[in-house]
Amino acid sequence: MDVKRKVDVIRVNPQDWPDGTPAWKAEDPDLGYDVIPAGRYTSAEFMKLEWDRVWTKVWLLGGRSCDIREPGDYICTDIGKESVLIVRQQDGSVRAFPNVCLHRGNKLRPEGLGNAEDFRCMYHHWTYGLDGCITRIPDLDTFPQGGPPGMKLPSYPCEEWGSFVWFSLNPDVGPLADFLAPMQQHLDPYHIERMAWTRDVTVEWDCNWKASVDAFSEVYHVQGIHPQLQWYLDDTNAQIDVYERHSRYLVPFACVSGRVALPSSIPPAIYEIMVKAGMDPADYEGRVSDIRRDVQLFKREHGAAQGKDYSRLNDDQLTDDYHYTIFPNVSLNVHADDVMMFRQRPHPTDPDKMLYDIWMLELVPEGEEWPERPKHRQFKHGDRSIGQVLDQDAFNLPTVQKGMHSDAFPGLWVGDQELRIRHFHKVLDDYVYGPGGKTPNDL
Repeated sequence: MDVKRKVDVIRVNPQDWPDGTPAWKAEDPDLGYDVIPAGRYTSAEFMKLEWDRVWTKVWLLGGRSCDIREPGDYICTDIGKESVLIVRQQDGSVRAFPNVCLHRGNKLRPEGLGNAEDFRCMYHHWTYGLDGCITRIPDLDTFPQGGPPGMKLPSYPCEEWGSFVWFSLNPDVGPLADFLAPMQQHLDPYHIERMAWTRDVTVEWDCNWKASVDAFSEVYHVQGIHPQLQWYLDDTNAQIDVYERHSRYLVPFACVSGRVALPSSIPPAIYEIMVKAGMDPADYEGRVSDIRRDVQLFKREHGAAQGKDYSRLNDDQLTDDYHYTIFPNVSLNVHADDVMMFRQRPHPTDPDKMLYDIWMLELVPEGEEWPERPKHRQFKHGDRSIGQVLDQDAFNLPTVQKGMHSDAFPGLWVGDQELRIRHFHKVLDDYVYGPGGKTPNDL
C-alpha cells in the first residue's frame, strides 16, 4: 500500500464489549481473483435475471416506521417496475400491497407518504380498505362476472426492524430476521429509532445500481475521487468484514490518512468533528494524532449530560464510520450521532440508469423535540448539488458506466481493498445462478 507514513490505529478490545456491536475482525473468505464481468452492468438480459431471481425474492427496505405511526399512514415506494403500498393497520401492524387498482391497472397513490381512510382509485372510484379488501365497486351489477378473485389486493410479506419497514415481493420469503442476520446485533446498539430525518432525497443517476453499490463498498477510491477526506479519516486502516450476505468496513475518523503528511495544526474537518462533540478546539493542547482518542473520551464523559446514550457503543463507535451494506441495495454510514443511508434502486427498464436515495438521520437528544420531517425531493443528477463528497461520486459514476460498454474492458479487476465488492457479486451470483452454479461463460 502506498503510504507516506505508517499509522498504528488503536482499536477497542472486542472482549471489553461483549454485548455491543461485534468489533472482531471476521476471517476473510477465499473468493479468488476472477474478473467480474462488465456485461452484468449493461446487459438487459442480466437485468431481467436480477429481477426474476433477486429483486422478487429477497427482503427490501421500504421506509421508516416513524413515517407510519398512525392507522392509515402509508408509504408508497417503487422498486423496478413495481409500486408498493405499505400501510399501518388499525391494530398497529403493517401490511404491504401492490399499488395498483385491480380494475384497469391505475396506480392508487403516487410515490411518497400520506394518510388515508381507504384507497380510492381516481379513475372509476373502485375503493380498497386499509387491509387491501375491495369495499366498493361502483355499478357492481354491470359486472356479470362479479369482482376480482378474493375481492382484495394480493398481500406482500411486511415486517419492521431497526426503525425501518421491510417488504418482499416473494410470498414465500423466509423470516426477515434470518435474512438480515447478523445485522441486528451490529446495528441495534445505535438505537436508530431515536434518530430523526434530516434529509430525504432521490437522485436519478446514469449508471447501473451495482456501480453505486460498488462505489460505497470500498475506501480505495478516497485518494482519487475524495482527496479532501484524507484530512479527517484514515483510509489506510479500514477493517473489512464480510458475512453470509452482508458486509462492512470500519474506518477511523477524527484522524489523518497515512497517505498524507501529519499536519502541525488541526485540519478544518477534524475541527468540526471536535465542535460537534462539544469540545473547544481552541483550548486543545494535544497532538493531532491524539484527537481521535480524546474525542472518544470526551463523548464518553459528556454524552449523558448532552442527552445522548452511548452506553451500548464501544469507544471506536464514538468517532469511527461503521459502514454496512445490507444485500442487495442498502448502504449505511453509521455513527454514534447520525446515520447516512443510501438505497440504490434499479431503473424499471434501463440497466444504464438507477435511482439513488439519500436518507440522513440524526440522533435527537433525550428531552428535545423531534425536528419537522424534511420533504422528499427528487431530481436528476447535475440539477443541483447533493454535497461535495456525493457530488464527486455522482459525477464519476456515469463515466464508469460508459466505460463498462467498451469492448476493451472485460470487467472489474478488483484487489484486496475491494473485498466487499467481490463478496457482493458472489452473493449476487448465488441468487442469480444458484450457489456454485455460475460458469465462466456467465455474466
